[in-house]
Amino acid sequence: MLERTAFRVYVEDMNRVASQHFGEIELNHGEDHNIAAKHELRGTTLELDLNINAHDHFDEAAMHKVDYRLRYLPELVDEVRDMIAEELEQEGTSPQEYLRFHCNALKDEHLKKVFGVEDRSQLTNAVFLKALKLGHVGIYPGQPERYFVLDFTLGSHFTDEVLVVSADEDGVVDDEILWES
Repeated sequence: MLERTAFRVYVEDMNRVASQHFGEIELNHGEDHNIAAKHELRGTTLELDLNINAHDHFDEAAMHKVDYRLRYLPELVDEVRDMIAEELEQEGTSPQEYLRFHCNALKDEHLKKVFGVEDRSQLTNAVFLKALKLGHVGIYPGQPERYFVLDFTLGSHFTDEVLVVSADEDGVVDDEILWES
C-alpha cells in the first residue's frame, strides 16, 4: 500500500511545475485554470492572471516561457506608454477619447487625487500619462497572438474603465489600443 501512495505522490509532482511568478502550478490536463498573482513592477504592485484553457497545450516549457517573457514586461510597458503618448496627439483615438471623457467627468476634488495637479489647465498629456498606471496583466499562453493583455487605469477608486493593449507571444505589441469597461 505504501508503494502505491508514493507512486501517486510522484505522479502528482510530475503534474506540477514551479513558476517564479505564480508559485507551484498544476499542469493543464483538460481543465480551465485561472491563476492569480501579485507582481511588483517599478515599485507598483499589479495583478497577473495566468489563463489556461482546457484545450491549451500547457506544459513545463510553456510555464518557463511565461516566466521568461515576464522578465521583459518593463520594456513592453514602456513601448505601450510610447504608443499611448503618440495616440494622445491624434484625433479620435481611444487614448485621446479616454482622456477627454475622464477630464470632462472630473470633479475638482479628483484633480489632485488622480492627477496630482491643482488646476484643470495643468492637466496635460504628460500629466495624464504619469497618472495612467498598469493595473493588470492577463497572460494567455494558448493564444499566441494575444499572449499578454495589459490594462491601464487611472485607478479603480476613480474609474472602472481601462485602456487595453495586447502583445503576442514574442512581445510584439498590437497597434490597436482599446477603451473598455
